[in-house]
Amino acid sequence: MAVLVTGGAGYIGSHTVLELAERGEEVVVLDNLRTGHREAVRVSSFYRGDVGDEALLDRIFREREIEAVIHFAACSLVGESGRDPLLYYENNVGGTLRLLKKMVEHGVKKLVFSSTAAVYGEPERTPISEEDPTNPTNPYGETKLAIERMLKWCDRAYGVKAVSLRYFNAAGAHPSGELGEDHDPETHLIPIVLQAALGKRECVHVYGDDYPTRDGTCIRDFVHVTDLAHAHWLSLEKLRRDGEGGVYNLGNGAGFSVREVIETARQVTGRPIPEKRAPRRPGDPAILVASAEKARRELGWTPRYSRLEEILETAWNWHRRHPHGFRTKAQEV
Repeated sequence: MAVLVTGGAGYIGSHTVLELAERGEEVVVLDNLRTGHREAVRVSSFYRGDVGDEALLDRIFREREIEAVIHFAACSLVGESGRDPLLYYENNVGGTLRLLKKMVEHGVKKLVFSSTAAVYGEPERTPISEEDPTNPTNPYGETKLAIERMLKWCDRAYGVKAVSLRYFNAAGAHPSGELGEDHDPETHLIPIVLQAALGKRECVHVYGDDYPTRDGTCIRDFVHVTDLAHAHWLSLEKLRRDGEGGVYNLGNGAGFSVREVIETARQVTGRPIPEKRAPRRPGDPAILVASAEKARRELGWTPRYSRLEEILETAWNWHRRHPHGFRTKAQEV
């Protein structure tokens, strides 16, 4: 029996594929490679295409004995979602709808879904728990929440059991240094900071330094990508064990400010990292920190990388060894 990983060539997806493979799982990957990288996929069973391609899904389910699906495939840029919400509803919600349709037709009843902390919007309190109100402030978060709700009804109607993982700020890289974060454009803080350390950026923009936090900059909960990958495997094991789904936050439960990330990166890399103040961005909450007690209690999940220094060291190891990501310098030029 195999596990189908949609979006398995992406940042978190590729780390999860490796985690599954190292645990002896048979893994099949589906990715259209628009944002993912074939070089990041460390298994041989790979199909290139869209998650909403019903003919391709039929082929995969016929050719491979799929036991469960781990679903990453999605558009995930918050700013882009505001500019083109229909793209996000079509790809994220529509693609998942077609995937679920084919799962039901082929009798596949286990799903682990890559959700997001963006479903909460502006938090009413911190740390954020799964019972707190969900009020997304962008179409990206809205589409992920719509999928979570769709999964609830698919459970009742068709018996598809799903675990939805709401993770906060994914960061870091595989300890081997062979897998890491490679987005174009890059929008995440830690790779931007490390690109500045490598001289690939002039500076790091700090968006707002007058928030009600300890140093005036936003505070975020950074969770290591391999810890996220491990949580997906634990979720799969839970579905196998008791056949019950659920919704879980994934975070360290501790927040680090933008300035703390920059200063720690200077210490880890030993390089100057220029910063420049910029105006606040609309919709940026001052503090986003998760309560992951439910995941610890029900999944048995405990982050192995809880210190910011450790997260940055693994990310720096990747970026230093792969300054052009998965591309060669010739490909980048």
